[in-house]
Amino acid sequence: MHASNGSDWQQRVDSVWGDESLSDGARIAAIAELASQLPASDPRGPFELGGAYDSAGFENEAAAQYERAIGLGLAGGDREQLDIQYASTLRNLGRLDEAIALLRMTPSNAELADERLAFLALALHSAGRADEAVAVAIEALIPHLSKYQRSLTNYAAVLRPQHEPERPAR
Repeated sequence: MHASNGSDWQQRVDSVWGDESLSDGARIAAIAELASQLPASDPRGPFELGGAYDSAGFENEAAAQYERAIGLGLAGGDREQLDIQYASTLRNLGRLDEAIALLRMTPSNAELADERLAFLALALHSAGRADEAVAVAIEALIPHLSKYQRSLTNYAAVLRPQHEPERPAR
């Protein structure tokens, strides 16, 4: 049976996500059932199923579903969420360079730009780039502060990796 309309389907998905009484396994099963109601070509099914696996700690399964959703052309706000979730999964899988690259590809004017930066800071920290992670976190906060923006901008710049100065030829 296919969902009668996308809005009704999304409401049912949101209801599953909002049900705190569900175990991880029950949530995965419920999302899998809802995903099966969509055409195989609809990227929303693997996106939501990836999220269910992800929230339960099954990163490999989540990554496969996220990759499938990307391949099927997930777009818009769902794609913005997927990029953050997938990057977090990649970080958990130790694929740090991929996670960082994905988070840096997201447009800075995206609706979830601050969320993206929070996950970028985590990925940079996991990659052993703590100073850069702190710089990203500070820079994300600056637009929300009422004072000290200039000082914090300068402090963040100091934390950013610097290129080695060119050495003079001998």
